Amino acid sequence: MVEQIKSVFRRCPGWCENPPQSKKTGPGKSRSAAVYLFLVTLIPMAGIAVIAQAQWGPQGGGASPSTIRSGPGLRDMGGNRPAPPGRSGVPEWTIDNRFDSDIFTFVRIEYDGAYGRSAWRVDYPAADLNFSYRLEELTSMKVHPDGRTMRLENESLHDYPFIFMIDARHLYLSGLQVEILRNYLESGGFLMMDDLWGNAMLNHISGELRKVFPDRELVELPLEHELFHCVFDLDVKPQVPSEDAAHDGAPFGITWETNIGEPDENLNTPHYKAILDDDGRIMVLVCHNTDLSDGWEEEGISEWFFTNFSEKYSYPLGINIIYYCMTH
Repeated sequence: MVEQIKSVFRRCPGWCENPPQSKKTGPGKSRSAAVYLFLVTLIPMAGIAVIAQAQWGPQGGGASPSTIRSGPGLRDMGGNRPAPPGRSGVPEWTIDNRFDSDIFTFVRIEYDGAYGRSAWRVDYPAADLNFSYRLEELTSMKVHPDGRTMRLENESLHDYPFIFMIDARHLYLSGLQVEILRNYLESGGFLMMDDLWGNAMLNHISGELRKVFPDRELVELPLEHELFHCVFDLDVKPQVPSEDAAHDGAPFGITWETNIGEPDENLNTPHYKAILDDDGRIMVLVCHNTDLSDGWEEEGISEWFFTNFSEKYSYPLGINIIYYCMTH
């Protein structure tokens, strides 16, 4: 990790001296300012590995970055206030509405599923709030403190370059939603799908995505792909289980969900599959046999889980994904 942080120091100056020019690039009114803030502040962001352990302090109940800020010697972020009820312990911060178009917002998609299920709410809101807070705390990206949830039909969808779906095992896309999603992705948008385990879920998602792109297939991203190296240099494709599954499986070396109803060979290998555009840009990222967002949601449950999954995998790859999204 030390070498990784050094590499970030080396990479930053060139970008700082030659920031990208402002231009509209599809979803998201303007990515340039947000990307520039991201790039020039990779140094403090890299501090996840250095400062998080010293700052971690368990808090009973749920996960929240405030548990990590509770230790001695923590820097105070100007404008932060104690968390109000409903934020799961995550502090608030203020944003300047004059720069609304340059604020990164984590957008979770509300979707329809079989039997009226609301699976889109899994890990909500703690995962969204924690990840947003980490981006705000460890970088100088300006990040919306609350994020947003919306349906694909929302007329402001194209204002946001990144959207997120979780546990979409029962996702059903209507004809209108198929057209909206295709237009959004072909215009430069990015969809991340997480917490999908086993063959049955993958086959279902593949079928729904085939409605969006009949002529494009999900392809496996090799470990050499820039997604795994663009900021944090990962040497494995991360597998992150739920916090309880992680603790239950630890004595046996099991890092996958065992309650899916499929054999281990369908679950024990993480996959990162993508639908690419004609230029090779990732439009859809399917995180299969892993639950990265649980590493965000449950970061405060135990120091062991934070160290082995949140800090080691969920946040580094999550930050890589946002970086990739905002620069492609």
